[in-house]
This record gives sequence, C-alpha cells and structure tokens, in this order.
Amino acid sequence: MKKYFRLSLLSSALIGFAISSFAQKNPVIVGGVKNTPDYENITTGADRTQAYLPLLKGKRVALLVNQTSEINGVLLPDTLLKRGVNIVKIFSPEHGFRGHADAGAKVKSGIDKETGLQVISLYGSNKKPTADQLKDVDIVVYDLQDVGARFYTYINTLQYLMEACAEQKKQVIVLDRPNPLGFIIDGPVLDKKHATFVGMQAIPVIHGMTVGEYAKMLMGEKWLKSTSPKLTVITCENYTHQSLYKLPAMPSPNLKNMSAIYLYPSLCLFEGTKASLGRGTSYPFQQFGHPDLKKSYTHTFTPVSMEGATDPPLKNQKCYGVMVADNDYKALRVSDSKLNLKWIIEAYNNYPKKDEFFIPFFEKLSGTDKLRAQIKAGVSEADIRKSWQPELDKFKTIRKKYLLYAE
Repeated sequence: MKKYFRLSLLSSALIGFAISSFAQKNPVIVGGVKNTPDYENITTGADRTQAYLPLLKGKRVALLVNQTSEINGVLLPDTLLKRGVNIVKIFSPEHGFRGHADAGAKVKSGIDKETGLQVISLYGSNKKPTADQLKDVDIVVYDLQDVGARFYTYINTLQYLMEACAEQKKQVIVLDRPNPLGFIIDGPVLDKKHATFVGMQAIPVIHGMTVGEYAKMLMGEKWLKSTSPKLTVITCENYTHQSLYKLPAMPSPNLKNMSAIYLYPSLCLFEGTKASLGRGTSYPFQQFGHPDLKKSYTHTFTPVSMEGATDPPLKNQKCYGVMVADNDYKALRVSDSKLNLKWIIEAYNNYPKKDEFFIPFFEKLSGTDKLRAQIKAGVSEADIRKSWQPELDKFKTIRKKYLLYAE
C-alpha cells in the first residue's frame, strides 16, 4: 500500500516545527517528507507480496496478525487466501484478531467467522505458541503494526514467537512496517529486574526501531531464551527513520488517532498512577485527569464503559485535568520528539495525596526504580533526562548494528 503525506497540507507552524526538529539530522528529508511540495511514498513489507509469496509456496502457513495487517485496505489473511496460500491458522496478539478487546483483557481462541480459520490467542491461556500449536506449521508470518514504545506488547509477542519457532524449528517471516515514532530514542532503559510482558529487554521506553530491526536485535544480542530461528525480514521501501507515517489502521482500541500515538509513550506513564488518561472517552492518551485535581484544572471528562474500555479507571467519575492535544499537529509539537515528563510531574505536584499518586505498575512501565523516586524528590525534568543518557548512549550503539533504514 502506498502512504502519502503531502507537505503542502501542513500549516506554516508545523513546517517550522518539522524543520527545527529534523533538519539537523537530515537536510534533504524533513520530517519524513521531501522539503518540496511533493509526496512521500512508503511501501510496507506486506505490500511487497512479490518478495515473500514465493517463500510461502507449498508451505503450511500460520499468521500472527490483527486488524492492522492489511494490504490496500484488505486484511492479509484474505489477500493470501485469494493467492492460494495454505493458511492453517491465525495467531492473535493483545486486543485480539479484530482488535476490539480491552487492554490487558484475556482473549479466547476460536474460529474466525469471516475466514473460517482457527484463531489462537497469544493473550489468553498462553502468550508463547506451544509445540502442539506449531506442529502443523512450516512458516509463521508476523505482520503487526507496532507504535515504537517498549510497553506496547506486540514486540514481546514477537519475542515469544521467535523463541517458540526456534525450539520447534519453524521459519519466521516478519513483514516490516514503519515505526510512527522511529525518529525518537528516549526514556529510561529497562532494568531487567523489572522485566515483564510490558517490557522484556533492556531498551528505552521509545526505541526508534521497526519490528524487523528489533527482531534482528533479539537474535544478534542473543536475547532470545533459545537458539535463533530462521528469520526473513521483508523490508519497507522509501521509509527512513525520519519519516512521518500515518497509520492506515489504528493498532488498538484506545489508540484512536495519530495524536494518541504521538503522546502514547509520555501519557502511558499515567497507567502507573491513580489518574485517568482518558480510557472510556473519545480522547484516550490525549488527556489526563482525576477527581481530586479539581482545584488545579478546569478541563473535565468522565470515563464511561465502551468497546475497548469496558471498565476504565475512574469509570463514571468526573475528572479534572488537561487536554494535552486534540489534533495530530499539536500532539507532534507538544510531545517535542521525546518522552515528555512535563505532564506527569505536574499532575503529581498538584495531586493532594502525593503518597497515593503512584501505584506499583509504574515501575513496570518506566522499567526502573529511579523515576518515581526522582519525581517525588522534586528532581527537575532536565536532570532526570541527564540521568538516562549513559544507558541511552549504550543502547544507541547497539541499535546501529541492526538498522535496516537510513537515519
């Protein structure tokens, strides 16, 4: 599928922002768009069927896919079935094959009514494919749209898939897709004592890699708890790490638009607090608030039960807080191409019961004991960011070895 981002549609303010943010790194490509009134054409790995269909011929194929796995608006399973590929089953990640389940909700396996294929949930009774689930499979094709944050679970599902396929001697094909935050590397690097399914490896919160690059890193750094599988990455075309890429399908129920994706790494930290980040509203990951912040803010929202957020935090309670950004351009600007701590520090400082603001999940998201302690101690954002730098520099050195696309 061809994705286009027309520079002429950008406001003069965004052009100035894009130039200031990206020009130092790439004087010709600005924000992923040529510095002329032109188009940026990005072809995903899935689009490049001629590169991988021959690899599937005569094979028993399983797909690890969801609603983002599409070619020209048609889901990958439908496209491959029409091409005569022998698809024996579908594996699905968090949120399920059709992408409707709540965050963290267990998803049952079953039969997909539209294709008739067996769908095995990797966010239910098991997160790693079993030997029995792989016994009738030769190749597993992974095609999920990631968002570039360590705690977004699709890359951890990828790791489990690779380990299972290595153990069962099955081939893995990753159909790569652009990282919408591929121009950012930021945040604390995970301390392995805090490794969970929302962070399994020592990478920063925003890692700046595509899933294809990350798969190569998992193998190259020997981070898999197994030998390495036979891996093929079908790369994107015309993508660089400076590209601004608008996702054709939203990757999960509460990332409803690009505004939420740009703000996701920063505002997701509120999941480790008593505050709401807008689940159960029309603007999740674009706002934050709490009933006890009434004296500090005038913006309000009330979370309610809805698809993808059936039991949201602070359900049916009026929250007072901040609408961080209600459009893509503002979200890109205020996120400032970094893990922005401004909002969580401000909310903590305004919260009347400071000892109750953070919950234990905060360490799982941040990946460190230090960030909570730094915020509570009143350390400035600038000094907190300086404390990340040594580990970030080490990660960037490792990351360079596995890049498939220009910086």
